[in-house]
Amino acid sequence: MAKFSTSDYGRFLIVIAGFGGLLYGIDIGIIAAALLYLSKTISLTVQQTSIIVAAVLGGSMISSLVAGLLADWFGRRKMMVVSGLLFVASVGLIVISHGFTLLFLGRLLQGVSCGVIAVVIPLYLAECLSAKKRGQGTAIFQLLLTFGIVVAAVAGWFYTRRAETLIAGAGGNDILIRAAQDQAWRSMFLSIIYPGLIFFFGTFFLIETPRWLFRKHRSAEALAALRRLSSPEEAELQMLEMEAIAGDHRKKASGNTGDSLLQRKYVIPFVLASIILACNQATGMNSILGFLVIILKQAGMSPSHATQGDVVVKLLNCVMTILAVALVDKKGRKFLLKTGTCGIILSLLACGFLFRTFESRRLDIKKEVQGALHGNRLRLPLSEVALSHADIEGPMSLTVLYSYGSGERVATALSSDNNAVLSIAPETTEATSPLVIKRAFYGPVPKEETGWLITICLGLFICFFSIGPGVVVWLTLSELMPTRIRSTGMGIALLLNSGVSTLIAALFLPVVGNYGFYAMFFFWAVCTILYFVTAAFFLPETKGKTLEEIEEYFESGERRSPKTITAV
Repeated sequence: MAKFSTSDYGRFLIVIAGFGGLLYGIDIGIIAAALLYLSKTISLTVQQTSIIVAAVLGGSMISSLVAGLLADWFGRRKMMVVSGLLFVASVGLIVISHGFTLLFLGRLLQGVSCGVIAVVIPLYLAECLSAKKRGQGTAIFQLLLTFGIVVAAVAGWFYTRRAETLIAGAGGNDILIRAAQDQAWRSMFLSIIYPGLIFFFGTFFLIETPRWLFRKHRSAEALAALRRLSSPEEAELQMLEMEAIAGDHRKKASGNTGDSLLQRKYVIPFVLASIILACNQATGMNSILGFLVIILKQAGMSPSHATQGDVVVKLLNCVMTILAVALVDKKGRKFLLKTGTCGIILSLLACGFLFRTFESRRLDIKKEVQGALHGNRLRLPLSEVALSHADIEGPMSLTVLYSYGSGERVATALSSDNNAVLSIAPETTEATSPLVIKRAFYGPVPKEETGWLITICLGLFICFFSIGPGVVVWLTLSELMPTRIRSTGMGIALLLNSGVSTLIAALFLPVVGNYGFYAMFFFWAVCTILYFVTAAFFLPETKGKTLEEIEEYFESGERRSPKTITAV
């Protein structure tokens, strides 16, 4: 490390920590395009498909609860090494999978890696960077997270184009088509192993955080770490500040004043952080990113155009995060959160109304479809359905929600297809199970212009999310938590975050299959209203304040202090 100057090492630290954000973003984004081919090469029900998407979020929920405790025991740096190893292992597991179980375990392991990254890296950055650089450093973590989503989208677009070219040239050969589809989604996942390797090996060259070393009574090492991160004078000042805070805590403990975790300085910031983290996922962000290609395809776009729209929306996410990085330490956390959540509400409502315009025109033809059953099979030409509904003009689609025994699946046919026939037949293992039609909707196919309008609305959603909650949430989480409960509190708050995200993702396909996409968008808009209220009226401003100053604010209970924090 001797060859690195203080400024060079600071940049290296931010880059490697940022690569953790890159991996997090890749985990979230890579599944979107892969969903186009997964269910075509691996037999998956609607619930299993949703679970595959939600598995990353569920794994994150599991690991985020213990990641803080493990980071307290073993150190922040060691847990970063572990997260990199878990990511690399998960990719290998997914690529070799040929069924739901192994695929689920691989995605779950990816999520475990995400959970560790989400807890430990913001914690690591908060405890290593000075008050002046903390906002920018943590924002870069979010920037690379969004860039990871773009990388995943570009990989999905590239392999989708290649797969569609191979499929078009297969001449209807089912074996060649299936091989192209299988290769496409496996290649998408394999391509993301390289940034995982860079992060894994890079973490070996990082130092431990000075605040963790100080808490472990390794003051000399803590001071040495501070000197690696800042000038000698600033390092001495930060060391004195940590010693003063520690001395106050020891004095209170010996004076019978107690230091209960139920004190105001612990409870209020913990509750605020938990609400913000839960609301952050209740905006629908992770579900929109995970199902974006499916959403755009349902909005009337072709597979190739849907993946292009996916790239455009996720590229906006990255670009707007760059703007947020520049603003977070100038405009402040509260301003960006209020602006972002207000824009999210409007964007979600617009998407909901656009979906409602054509989903409300769908007809329930369950009885008609049931009448076309032959044993436990269905073969229904759309021309026959059109004869019964000749009053509806334009391209039409028939979507059927069905099951063989347990587990629901979806089959769709378009009147514009060369062979406009909806066919459902059992797998070999389902040959004796009766076919049950749960839902059957017949309605107009939205025009591609509608798909691009929805793409624009989702682009606005991403812009407002990026400039507000996207950057601010990680920073707020690490800043609000007092030192004594920071790692544990962040773990519990992120558990709520991942729990909400996992629940929404797991319910997404079943809900839209029964009620439509508009129902989810309206639900997310209502949740974001609560987010706006919390940010506008209860969150204190923490811009330019040291972690110790923020802790002192919650301890004193002052509502307005020009020397420390201005709160509403």
